[in-house]
Parts: sequence; structure tokens; C-alpha cells
Amino acid sequence: MATTLFTKIIDGEIPGTFVYRDEHCVAFMTISPITTGHSLVVPIKEVDQWTDLPQALNEHLFNVASIIGQATKHAFGCERIALVIAGYEIPHCHLHVIPSNSMADLEFANARTNVDRKELEQAADRIIVELRRAGVAGATAATDSV
Repeated sequence: MATTLFTKIIDGEIPGTFVYRDEHCVAFMTISPITTGHSLVVPIKEVDQWTDLPQALNEHLFNVASIIGQATKHAFGCERIALVIAGYEIPHCHLHVIPSNSMADLEFANARTNVDRKELEQAADRIIVELRRAGVAGATAATDSV
């Protein structure tokens, strides 16, 4: 399998705006957010489809997505946190953690492009504050890469 875009971000070859990292996965802000605070939870190991994840990694990713979701909900005061797994854009499993106040907030057709990195960093910083407030060990600075 060719190295995916996400692996390049995880390895620091391409800039990423991270909020979390552990030995199994990372969470970073998507460059095409549907809503402000939209992040991705991505396994470090390249696995194309979530249904192909080893059970332990699957459980870990969903646990991390829950932790990121709780922090995001506190950071942005939204009604709900949506969790979406589509998987068509990049052949590397990723869980979309999306702040939401209605179903309209889940339209991928409304994803913004060309979002300023500073805006992504500001959203990440809000999530990181909440992760640290909750005592999450994997919380990282938004501009950390590797």
C-alpha cells in the first residue's frame, strides 16, 4: 500500500493541527471542516476500512473519539457530537468527530475548503484546553507534529 496522506501528516511530512496522540492513533483538525471544531481520529497503522480494524484498535479508536467528542462538546457548546465514518476520501480509516446542532451540520457537501491554518489552530486549542482540563494524557499542542 502506498503511504497515505494521513500517514504523511502523522509522520510530520505534511503539517497537521493535532489535538491528541498516543501509540495507536492521533486526532487532528480536518482541513475541510463541516463545522468549526471538526476533527479526525486516525489510527497510526494504515488500515483502509474501519471494518478491517483489529478489534482492540477499533475499540481504542472509538474510545478516543468519545474523549475527543466530550472535549469538543465542552469547547464549542454544541448540542451533540456526531461521529461519522465515510472513508471514501482517503484509503486510511478515519473517524469524523463533528460538533453539531442539527442534522444540517452533517452535510459533507457543506465542508469548507481553504480554511486558514490559524483558524484550525484556534479550534484545536479550545479542544486541547478541555482535554487537559479532563486530565487526558494524550493531549498535545496544536502545532505539534511528530
